[in-house]
Amino acid sequence: MNVLLLLVPIALLLGLTGLGAFFWALRSGQYDDVDGAAWRILEDEADKPDA
Repeated sequence: MNVLLLLVPIALLLGLTGLGAFFWALRSGQYDDVDGAAWRILEDEADKPDA
């Protein structure tokens, strides 16, 4: 029973850390273009000029 006094705060801290990381990723624009990578893989790179 004493181990719960240690595990519950650790679980809450890890959960809040994950939630904070999600909101940080959301605010920094990680989820702005979710379809872009799927369409970029289908593009033909031979059509693009070398820069």
